[in-house]
Formats: sequence, C-alpha cells, structure tokens
Amino acid sequence: MSKNMLADAKLNRREILCGGMAAAAFSIAPDLAWAITKADGLVYSKSKPFSFNMLKSRVAQMASQPYNPPPRPAPEIVSRIDYDAQSKIRFRTEKALFHDGPSQFPATFFHLGEFFLKTVRMYRVDGNAAQEIMYDPSYFDMPSDSIARKLPANAGFAGFRFQESRQDSEKPWQSNDWVAFAGASYFRAIGALRQYGLSARGLAINTADIGPEEFPDFVEFYLKPSDNDNQVHVYALLDSPSAVGAYHFLMTRDQGVTMDIEASITLRQDVNRLGLAPLTSMFWFGEYGKPRNLDWRPEVHDSDGLAIWSGSGERLWRPLNNPFQFPGRVVTSSFVENHPDGPKGFGLLQRDRTQEHFRDGVRYELRPSVWVEPRNNWGAGAVQLVEIPTDDEIHDNIVAFWVPKYPAKAGNQYNLSYRLHWQGDEPSFPSNIARTIATRIGNGGEPGKKRPIGVHKFMVEFAGGPFDNLANDTKVIANVTTSRGTLSYIFTEAVPGEKNIWRGQFDLHADGKDLVELRLFLHNEQGVALTETWAYQFCPGQ
Repeated sequence: MSKNMLADAKLNRREILCGGMAAAAFSIAPDLAWAITKADGLVYSKSKPFSFNMLKSRVAQMASQPYNPPPRPAPEIVSRIDYDAQSKIRFRTEKALFHDGPSQFPATFFHLGEFFLKTVRMYRVDGNAAQEIMYDPSYFDMPSDSIARKLPANAGFAGFRFQESRQDSEKPWQSNDWVAFAGASYFRAIGALRQYGLSARGLAINTADIGPEEFPDFVEFYLKPSDNDNQVHVYALLDSPSAVGAYHFLMTRDQGVTMDIEASITLRQDVNRLGLAPLTSMFWFGEYGKPRNLDWRPEVHDSDGLAIWSGSGERLWRPLNNPFQFPGRVVTSSFVENHPDGPKGFGLLQRDRTQEHFRDGVRYELRPSVWVEPRNNWGAGAVQLVEIPTDDEIHDNIVAFWVPKYPAKAGNQYNLSYRLHWQGDEPSFPSNIARTIATRIGNGGEPGKKRPIGVHKFMVEFAGGPFDNLANDTKVIANVTTSRGTLSYIFTEAVPGEKNIWRGQFDLHADGKDLVELRLFLHNEQGVALTETWAYQFCPGQ
C-alpha cells in the first residue's frame, strides 16, 4: 500500500463524517500585507511571537468563548476534488518546508479535497517566533484541467507529513514519509516494519455513545526543527464544540517512531464519554469467527488485539471482534482501572507477523503496533474498547481510549503526558510471562465421540517467557472463568513440535445469544502466573 495518505485505499468512517458535514463560511485573515517569499520558495505571513505556553493560554481563552468552526473554502469546488482528482495533485518536493534544513525531515503538505474539506493553518517556528505558511497552487503539480485550479487564493492546506531525511533513508526522501497528520485530529506513523496501518487521534468525544460522535479538529500546526537530528517538534491547536486543546509532539524517528505528547485540554461543555489518547484501527476477521465464504484470505486486520498493563501489574490480552452478525450493533467493553496511578499502558497491536496468514499484497503482517505509555498520573478510570460492525476492510471499526473515572464536565481541565510507541511490537517492558499468540474456536467435544450440540471449543496458545525453557511434562494449570454458561474439558498441553508454545483448552456451553465474558491464564502448581490473562467476548449465536 502506498505510504501517501491520500493514495490510501481506505475510505473510512472518519473521512465520511468529516466530508459530510454542512459547509461553513470561508473566513481566514492572514496578514497578507506583510507576506514575503523566502529562499525556500514558500510564502509566509508576518512573524509573530510563539511558545507552547502561549498556545495553552489561547486554549484557556477559547474555552470560555463560543465555538467557531474552521473555514471551508469554496465547498462546491472542494467537494468535487474526489479520490481520483486528489491522487493527481502532488506537492512539489523542491517546495518542501525544511527542504534545505535545518531539520533533517522535510515537510510536505496535503491538498484540500472531498474527504478533507477544512482548512488547517500551517506555521513554521524559528526560535520564539512563528510565521504562517500561505497556500499557493504553485506548490503543487496538478493537471491543467484539475478542478482544484478554481480554488480561491489562500484556500489553505488539509494536513502535512514529514519525509525521511535524505541521509538516513533507503529510498529518496521525496517518496518516503514517516508520519502524517490529516483529517480531524487523526495522525499516524510507520512502525519498525516501515508500514502505515492504524491511526491515533488527539481526542475522542462521545464515541459509540447516545447521539452523534464529535470529531475535534487540529486547526493549527506549528512545525519546529529539533537540536536532535532524529527529532522534530509539532505543536497543535485542537478545537471542537465541546473541547479545546494545546498539544506538543516531540517525535523521534528511531527503529519505528516514538512520540512524546503533552496535552492541555479544557472542556467547553459536558461530554458523556471523553476518550483520551485514542487509537483507531481496522479488524474485519481473524483466525477465529470468520463466516464461511466471507473472503478468500485467512485473515484481514490492521490490529488483532488490545493489550493492557494495569496499574496493579496484570498483563491482559483481548482479541478483537467484528460484531458483523449484528448490523448496527456497537459493542463497548470497559476494563476498569482502580489503581490510583492509573494504568501502566495499553495499545492496539498486530502480533501476527506471518505473511501466509494474510496472503495479501497490502502486507497486513507489517502493520505497526501502537502502545500508549502514560508519563504522568492518570488516576482511576477505564480503558474502553469499541467494536463497530463492518462488512469490509475499508472501514476503521475499532477504537480504544482511556476514560477518566469522574464525569467530564464543562470547565474540566486535563493535563496529559504520554508516549506513543509506533513499533513492530509492544515495547519490551520487563515481563517474565508468556504472551497470547493465537485464539482458535471450533465445535466442542472429544475426538472420536459424538459432538455435543451447542458446545464450543476454545484453544488459546501462549508463547515465550517461562515456556522458553519449560519441560513438556511440567504440570501447567489452566485458570478459566466465564460470566455465564458451563465449562468442561479443561486442560493444557505443550504444542507438539514446538519448543516454547503451550495451549490452554476448554469447552463452553451457553444457551441463548447473550454475550459471554471469558478469561483464561495458565499458572504453575504454586499458583504463579505463567501467562498474561486472555480475555474474550464471545457470542454463542455467532
């Protein structure tokens, strides 16, 4: 899959929602009387003082004022810049911000289009001053008959991306980017396997709640080089009817991408469900729960599970589900955290890295895993997982975020510090337990005997940790619990032919179609956990 966000094959719900709202009046007032063209070929407005503290002060001021939506220039024209038209609009690499330094990472800009209707203001930061980068159609290569040529002067940009430095990249930087911000408050980065996949957001408001979901926008970006060649600073102003926020991203291009994020958020009005540090991904089907003849591929997903490291130290793995058997039904799971310091971390991960399990040219096995690591005290609350039915891989249908314990009321302030790890795996935090590597579901019963009706068999495989050096004849015990129904035929075994993989197995009989919550972990005779906790939500009527 192309690493250009605008050439991405997905048309997902966030793009539909961002593109389907009523157009607002186009109003933007840069100080064009002072506009100048610098040596880099970009046109800038007059310089103004800037700091993160100043941005946070604006947030406090804006939170007390009515919401003013971002401009949408010439909606009758922008809405006609469809996927095909936008794919033919290319930013000229010689016009890239920081093309000649001082940053090692040149920045290019996304054009407005059918799925990106709102203007996002872009600034270059030098020291303690910022200048707005003014839109000019000459920045872009586009066909002579492109509808985009009819846009008014200074229509603005839709987002931006950072390119790899020419010195460090295996490919020319003009065709290889490593982080991108475009659409509402969405952003994403490549992982250690050099692939885009899931996205993160600045804020999630009323996701899967009563009434429509609100999608806050990053309305201003401030790009600043770092003294460290592998880093770059991005400051962002977030705005929506319900919230205002100031964000500082210190982004490091390491094996994958690491983002240190400081966020200061103030609510304009009450919010039913406030999702902090949200992640958004796609799960169509995995090795379990796939209806017959749904698709020729064995698995299709950007992420295959939610991992949580609780404040008390428990490691939990929740395989993802697509509730496609219930059209229109959205399933929300809440993993309560009562530790006063909050969770140690959570993330949406792609643990399956075997190409034969996907057999797809878009290389799902290379999609990044993203881990959220709190850097300050988040207090009590819950990691919530939202699973939305989907009938195709083009929709992002999985959302995970942190919800504070106490109600989100108008005037509340949230000061967050957290780190996002965009890697091939979750960070190697100290752990001496085995991890879940597969969930398998089939008919219950014993081989060679008549299979009982309404009984389902679960095989959960764990690898690593203590199993790396555990003899196959060691007594390993399965601890299984269920919210309803009857468990039977419970046992464990080392997987034949494998040195470090063990299975926990059990049968479940549960009448009706109500959801069943299952939990399983393996331990030794002394009761010491050998694995993380596998938690699964099962529908018997599936």
